[in-house]
Amino acid sequence: MNAYKSVLFQSFWIPAPTFTETELPDQTGKIHIVTGGYAGCGFQLVRFLYQKNATVYVAGRSKEKADSAIRQIMEEFGGSKGRLEFLKVDFSDFTTIKPAVEEYTSKETRLDVLTNNAGVMTPPVGSKDAHGHELQMGTNCIGHYLFTKLLIPILRQTASSPSSPPGSVRVTWGSSSAMVLTSPTDGVQFDPATGAPKVHGVAFTDYGQSKAGDFFLATEFARRLGPNGTESKNNIVSVAWNPGNLKTELQRHSGGLAQLLTAPLVYPAKMGGYTELYAGWSPEVGLENSGDYVVPWGRLDTQNLRADLLRARDGGVASKFWEWCDAETRQFA
Repeated sequence: MNAYKSVLFQSFWIPAPTFTETELPDQTGKIHIVTGGYAGCGFQLVRFLYQKNATVYVAGRSKEKADSAIRQIMEEFGGSKGRLEFLKVDFSDFTTIKPAVEEYTSKETRLDVLTNNAGVMTPPVGSKDAHGHELQMGTNCIGHYLFTKLLIPILRQTASSPSSPPGSVRVTWGSSSAMVLTSPTDGVQFDPATGAPKVHGVAFTDYGQSKAGDFFLATEFARRLGPNGTESKNNIVSVAWNPGNLKTELQRHSGGLAQLLTAPLVYPAKMGGYTELYAGWSPEVGLENSGDYVVPWGRLDTQNLRADLLRARDGGVASKFWEWCDAETRQFA
């Protein structure tokens, strides 16, 4: 019950953001990647960062959309000393991910914050990625897992630099209130016949499962590779976030009636940008709360998640999901 009450208070009566572009320190010399940063709350996040002189790589598959967004932001903040770059990658086609990382690391020697923002929501049932996975699972989870895995060396290098305060190097993962409202019991359910996450064939169930998967990837990254990591200890923070109920391109697959009914319940994309900004740059997020969960418009709220999700996080489901993502992407690494 507390979990559903928490979702209610993530949708209505939300406190004003406490960490905005006004509080964001100067980002000169900092380099960030925002996947899907040419639309929705990702676009807003890129705006916040660029106006504070950051270098931002806008990662996605549409150069046309990225170029348009980059022009718009550069025109809006003509006085910025920052830099905006497009990084071509398609998270539903794993063959594009390693080349994108190699392009990035051929140009840059640091990565301060990786924001895994891109995603797809409720495409037509039966949609698949380039490798046969359910499209939401492939794009939202597996592709971003591989992208993050290949960027770990440069994240480690940045975290060990004297120019990086403890807890400033971060990976943040886009989850959703759908994780609580529509994911199956334990967040991710595995099919005994295949060993893979079950494809439920219900768009919102499969979407909620993919968002639980993103939460599990965030917590497993923190457990394995964070400051107390079981695999290696790094001063890299990993958190997941629910951006909020927003009016963005993410609803492009929703029918007209669904969009009409939800219109009074959604907020401007800028507000979701504040949630992401808090997760990646607020001083309230640090090494001591790596693995936590951020809710609108920038608050820590892991303790109010569904009890079965917390048990799955701690009881092996999250670890099994991480290992499955690793096995699915090994040939592309």
